[in-house]
Amino acid sequence: MSLNSYGLLKGRAVAKRREERSGSSPHYQIHLVDDAGTDYRIAVNVLSKLAPSELLFIADEDFRHPLLDALPNASGWTPLPSTPGGVSLDFIRGNLFDRADMRLLPPSADGPDNDLADVFDHYVDRAIATPSVQVYAFGERWGPEQGKPDKIFGFSPGNGVHDIHMNQGNSGTFTGDDGVFQDGGILFHFVDDGRWVAVFLAFQSQAWHTDDATGHTLVGGTQGAPAGSGSTGSGAPSPATSPATSPVGEGDHRVRIVGALVNPVGPAPEAETVTLINTTPASIELAGWQLADQQKHRGPVPGGTLAPGATISFGMPTGVQLGNRGGILTLLDEHGLKVDGVAYTADEARNEGWTVVF
Repeated sequence: MSLNSYGLLKGRAVAKRREERSGSSPHYQIHLVDDAGTDYRIAVNVLSKLAPSELLFIADEDFRHPLLDALPNASGWTPLPSTPGGVSLDFIRGNLFDRADMRLLPPSADGPDNDLADVFDHYVDRAIATPSVQVYAFGERWGPEQGKPDKIFGFSPGNGVHDIHMNQGNSGTFTGDDGVFQDGGILFHFVDDGRWVAVFLAFQSQAWHTDDATGHTLVGGTQGAPAGSGSTGSGAPSPATSPATSPVGEGDHRVRIVGALVNPVGPAPEAETVTLINTTPASIELAGWQLADQQKHRGPVPGGTLAPGATISFGMPTGVQLGNRGGILTLLDEHGLKVDGVAYTADEARNEGWTVVF
């Protein structure tokens, strides 16, 4: 299973409403209007129904990513395929941010600038006051609900987008929402400033290693593991009934991608290279490790042992490509699990012969 109707809503913010913690599932509500005058409501979860209840968030006030150049120009709702290479969000595979930078905040609290609602107020208030600001909301569509007014803002018919958060690695009854390239989020384009702000949310109960096909939590095994080794044959996780079937460890950033020559001097095909560094105090065996590009084409990393603090530079594996108009690059270990990931824009790749440093 996955979200029923994933896509992107683009429009102008005209109103907001904060829901306090008294409800079982409070939301931050945004009233959006597209260029055709159609009303929508963006319902943003600010509290989890599962413990621990506070959400993880990141607000990147200078968001730069190749997907920005591919966003649709059309206002209103745009359905999106849950596939790599486009603008569909995936917190794990899309290299949108470093999850170590996510922070916890309560949904609401006394005082200024100390809760999630305050974070959204900071950007939404400016968006409402400045008509040129464009808001992009990724999530699941509901409506239009003919003959039924919106329960928050009163416009009719009811219509909007929810699931504005990570939508994979769920637990319990929410595993039915799992999928890849269908995560939620909000982008604010401050056109007059030439600046993008991105806000991404995740529940603490969600896992950060998920199956590449189903988005289910990987348990005790590897990508595509057969039944009995921590993953069912269908890609769904096995019941976590023992340490052998507990979620896999998160060895992120043991080795990091620190640079890539994405636009070498000379005509295509170009001799692109990548540089890795071992950040740990122990040697790491790279046999079986891989690199994946924006289209999720994979190729092997040269085998051998990488000493503590050592770097290695090598040519891109056959089939893995770094485009000159922006792209992403992901490092996977011998189990197919993400260790590190980076993204670069067309501006960063413009100058021939210069290495992009991450």
